[in-house]
Amino acid sequence: MATDHSDQAVAALARERVDHRFKGLPPDAEGLTVGELAAERRSLFTGGFTTPVLALSAEALEHNLVAMERYSAAHGLAFAPHGKTSLAPQLFERQLAHGAWGITAAVPTQVRIYRAFGIQRIFLANEVVDAAALHWLAAELDADPDFRFIAYVDSVRGVELMDAALREAGARRPVDVVVELGGGEGARTGIRTAAECATVADAVAATGTLRLVGVAGYEGEVPRPDGERVRAWLRRLTALAADFDAAGRFEGVDEVVVSAGGSAWFDAVADVFAELPTLSRPVLKLLRSGAYVSHDDGHYRHLTPFNRVPEEGELHPAFRLWAQVVSRPEPGQAFLNAGKRDAAYDLDMPEPQLIRSARDATTRPATGLAVTALSDQHAWVTVADGRDLEVGDWVGLGLSHPCTSFDKWQLIPVAEADGTVTDYIRTFF
Repeated sequence: MATDHSDQAVAALARERVDHRFKGLPPDAEGLTVGELAAERRSLFTGGFTTPVLALSAEALEHNLVAMERYSAAHGLAFAPHGKTSLAPQLFERQLAHGAWGITAAVPTQVRIYRAFGIQRIFLANEVVDAAALHWLAAELDADPDFRFIAYVDSVRGVELMDAALREAGARRPVDVVVELGGGEGARTGIRTAAECATVADAVAATGTLRLVGVAGYEGEVPRPDGERVRAWLRRLTALAADFDAAGRFEGVDEVVVSAGGSAWFDAVADVFAELPTLSRPVLKLLRSGAYVSHDDGHYRHLTPFNRVPEEGELHPAFRLWAQVVSRPEPGQAFLNAGKRDAAYDLDMPEPQLIRSARDATTRPATGLAVTALSDQHAWVTVADGRDLEVGDWVGLGLSHPCTSFDKWQLIPVAEADGTVTDYIRTFF
């Protein structure tokens, strides 16, 4: 849900000046606004960009936005993609334009960023026990009656801390909360049993500062997840919603929120949420997958549910990191000028995909190349016998795990298939 303020704040990003803060951008662009540089439609390869430089595919971005819009609509799901993936308001704006209900956050700092860009519906997938953050939130809710905010609760102590901070702040609007059901023994956050969930719900009901509006959790934390275990946990979640409703715990709310959904099991979420029995009031079935917007060439390429339901769509990897060969010290070894400061490395190594020749600008597949390790500013690349790779060549790398790729770049070129850069995505990590 976007506002005029959101549109204006995002538009203002184009007036930011290009300078030394933004790595990879053309040195001769310093002093231009981002909008002026975008209007020049420079080539990523011949327009003065320096390596390493991360680019997003214009075509893949649009494809992925449409794919999840269609999937959510087809399954009757509201969609609040997790914004921590990109922390890019321009992408939030596009996600909202493609039907997103709102944007999910992980911590209060992200909520403040979202509000600075006019986001009106925010789901915080965490319990907030920071008094300073709660004081700010109370003021934000009181100042804007159209601001919809929902957060997790997962303990009686957490409820007590939230209540105390909101009372201290003089909050006039209650904060909407959902009880977080944990993925099971040994999982991350969340309440382990239905009885404990009821105890926390009772604690919420005893406050005047919090309002219980639903239940939620993250199926990706189910231990040893597979289709059967994930669906069993999701049925525990929907049963909890039904039990709470039958007990009258949602009196006074317009709709019940039932939320789950990372980027690996949204098909299971769709299946089980479709089984949810009719409750006493409408249900907002809220999916929160975030990594889809850029997808990847590693972790999510293997895990995406579209591998299981290809007839329902597919996602395209949008990231490519271009680095340059800066050393060939041995026949089977090369080094690129991109490393841990530039590429995600927490799940999989970058994947060499293309080579652009420094001699004649031709492009060929990067067969026979493999990244074996990353230093801070170098990629260690093995080169198979007989493979041609020279100092100065550009190597295009596919990346794994978008959540740790976006955060290394403050301004990311968006390039069309021929290399023409049409836009720049600003991140706020």
